[in-house]
Amino acid sequence: MPKRWNIAPHDPTTVASLEKSVGVSPILARLLAARGVTDPKQIRNFLDASMANLREPEELFGIAEAADRILAATKAGRKIVIYGDYDADGMSSTAILCHCLEAIHAQPHWYVPDRFDEGYGLNSDALRRLKQDGAELVVTVDCGIASVAEADVAREIGLELIITDHHNFADRLPAADVLVHPRLPGSEYPFGDLCGAGVAFKLAWAVATRSCGAKQVTPRLREMLLQCVGLAAVGTIADVVPLLDENRVYVKYGLKCLREKGGPGVTRLLKLAKLSDKSSLNSEDIAFRFAPRLNAAGRLGQAGCGIELLTTSDTERATTLANYLHELNGQRETEERSIQLAATKQIKETCDPDADPALVLAGRGWHAGVIGIVAGRLAERWHRPVVMLARDELQAKPAIGSVRSVPGFDVHAALMACRELLITCGGHAAAAGLRIEDKKIDAFRKAFLSEVATRMPKELRQAQIQLDGETTIAGVTLQSIGELERLAPFGQGNKRPLLCASGVTCAEPPRTMGNGDKHMSVTLLQNGIRIRAVAFGGAEWIPHLPPPGEPFHIAFKPKINEFRGRRTAELELLDWRPDGIDVSVDLPPMADATA
Repeated sequence: MPKRWNIAPHDPTTVASLEKSVGVSPILARLLAARGVTDPKQIRNFLDASMANLREPEELFGIAEAADRILAATKAGRKIVIYGDYDADGMSSTAILCHCLEAIHAQPHWYVPDRFDEGYGLNSDALRRLKQDGAELVVTVDCGIASVAEADVAREIGLELIITDHHNFADRLPAADVLVHPRLPGSEYPFGDLCGAGVAFKLAWAVATRSCGAKQVTPRLREMLLQCVGLAAVGTIADVVPLLDENRVYVKYGLKCLREKGGPGVTRLLKLAKLSDKSSLNSEDIAFRFAPRLNAAGRLGQAGCGIELLTTSDTERATTLANYLHELNGQRETEERSIQLAATKQIKETCDPDADPALVLAGRGWHAGVIGIVAGRLAERWHRPVVMLARDELQAKPAIGSVRSVPGFDVHAALMACRELLITCGGHAAAAGLRIEDKKIDAFRKAFLSEVATRMPKELRQAQIQLDGETTIAGVTLQSIGELERLAPFGQGNKRPLLCASGVTCAEPPRTMGNGDKHMSVTLLQNGIRIRAVAFGGAEWIPHLPPPGEPFHIAFKPKINEFRGRRTAELELLDWRPDGIDVSVDLPPMADATA
């Protein structure tokens, strides 16, 4: 679908002031101003993102008591179980507390619910089994804050329960012994966007300092924390929380720790993801190449392998696990392509994506662990909230659903308005999950579309690209990109700078690239300057792009391509427009393939 291009305005006076007061380049000053980062102290913290910018863990409500309970249980020799989640954030969170328990000489035990039989979050039957197996303290990570009934069960059976989470609340808080959450009602914690691994790291930090009785921890505990900040970086990136404030610190500092202290499993998985030869890791490397291999394990019901990979010190075992996760990722990609083809066909046959406020799709045989990825891709393509439902082929079990939203729309609120039709649901504004009886899918589809139509403003129904400015191909150099990289890490809440250029032409016909020929590579030309450009998922553009020599507009991210030790500037294309159309106004309706 055509996208609206919005070029960010800038105040020359503010930009000039930043150049002088902070000592940054004009392009960096403009980008900081566009992001609303204009206070000199704020700018220094933003650009430095040092470990000193992390707040003391005790500032997070409940952390002190949770750490004391863990230390008391360790001293008493009680069995502690870490209850995690099956995505990359949950695996990282679980691994962090396992490393923490090992470092204080406690025996770590962990439990992750079965994605398909138990679903997300605390499970009452699982708690009873853990109690029967000798568990005395359960510490949740990345889950539990909405598990009200399950927390009541824990209390009934005499199971001490600490809940650490970052997700949205239910109608009331669970009656756990301790709650740790950055947005607890009544809490004054200044940054509410930590992910599960970010919260788990704070708890591990508090356990370390309290076990030493001082902020200066032992070398053993220091090494543990350095390894864990790398895992916190993985969870922060994979869970797509805003890369602002403390999350910038986790990622900027943690990426170095991940490579240097991640352990044999991380080292092997980085090699399989073709990241080990890079001079340094960035957030996109984790988001698109490392984390998907962890998530593949969770999506295909093997989350335990991911946790073991992140915690084992056995090199041979780590290699076996990394190889297995790499194979699972290949299976996940095959499943994903198959489901996306079927879902796209269903859209064309049963939906009106231009008029429908949302898309609710259901299919038998769809893998429940993969539908979330496809929902995200379809939401991005059609710029509509998308619900994907994996129906049981024998109709013996409820359908499992994944929901993905578009920027600015709270899909969790719309889902909660339909909860009387659902068995369970949970999540946050951008993504959610649900279970529903097969026979209620049609009623849910009608109700959900109605809720989205009522709640979603018309302006959110058109995809938009927020451009930081306009430049020329000649302006995209290693030096200029190096300046942009000072804003890294990039991700949610701090997007990689996006620019546009006009009057570019194809120097030669574009070609497909990548597995399945889904992507496009092309050499672009402007005023005699050539540069390579790639468009991920852009193979469908090829029949519609102007022939070599005819100009058009492009929207792109400037990037550095590092290959066999050689670094070159290149463009990642996000969108294009025919020549003769003002890039600052809306495009007229045109074929979807040009979107």
